[in-house]
Amino acid sequence: MKSDRLIIAGGGPAGLAAAIYACRARIPTLMVEKLSPGGQVLITDRVDNYPGFPQGIAGHELIDRMIEQAGRFGLEQQNGEIAAIIPPESGDGNVMVRLAGGEELEAGDVIIATGASHNKLGVPGEDELTGFGVSYCATCDGPFFSGMHVAVVGGGDTAVQEAIFLTKFASKVSVIHRRDELRAIKLLQEEAFANPNIEFIWDTVVKSVNGDKKVESLSLLNKKTGTESTLEVEGVFIFVGIHPNTEWLNGTVDMNQRGFIRTDGRMKTSANGVWAAGDCREKELLQIVTAVADGATAAHSIELSRHS
Repeated sequence: MKSDRLIIAGGGPAGLAAAIYACRARIPTLMVEKLSPGGQVLITDRVDNYPGFPQGIAGHELIDRMIEQAGRFGLEQQNGEIAAIIPPESGDGNVMVRLAGGEELEAGDVIIATGASHNKLGVPGEDELTGFGVSYCATCDGPFFSGMHVAVVGGGDTAVQEAIFLTKFASKVSVIHRRDELRAIKLLQEEAFANPNIEFIWDTVVKSVNGDKKVESLSLLNKKTGTESTLEVEGVFIFVGIHPNTEWLNGTVDMNQRGFIRTDGRMKTSANGVWAAGDCREKELLQIVTAVADGATAAHSIELSRHS
């Protein structure tokens, strides 16, 4: 007999939105999250582009409100890391969810909303000095660099927004970008260019992160001139794109070459009973607002499929 339970893998905006819609439809819903709900939003200093908050809102506050809202409608939560999803051979069977500790859960449907993580540069010294001056979260680590010179690597929205945030603490922020112009939205660019504590190093990549027990400098290469240089900094924050948290799926569902899950417009994957939403899904725009839309669509699609 097919279970009426829905399991949501991941507690970011997509998962929480799905939970709100599913619980309001009176679908018994369990959210499994290996850390704290929130995903990348939880470590975002300020969210300025989510509708309804004209002055912006702290990432953790937005997530707290979503969690409270989902809880009001009856969401159940469980801490755990999902190791595998085993879909049924037919649409009438249950999806098996296997946790890393060996526990197995059954559900009629599963929504994968495991989000994405920051990419690494993959250069010498990066892994060795992570936590010792190398960081991927300005909100988490910015206060440790009060009065210091730090670097930010990247030119997109996240890199520029975090560079602006870091000027609250650091005496100087050097933004290193491999191109000669930023990819960030114009509003962020204007704010960054107007900030006297931010400098830009164009057409440049990081070749290595240097230091004994902590970050001391970066070895740089100008891609246009071939000139090599050294930038003395006490910290480096890396924001060079993301990759989906889907390695654990091991081909269970159809994915593109980068590991993003392919779905149809209803958020349905190639596997029976398995849906996907948010930053782990193949799509053009990875934003909180689109993640929330994905989650709502997935939950609504599941509700409709159960009444068809």
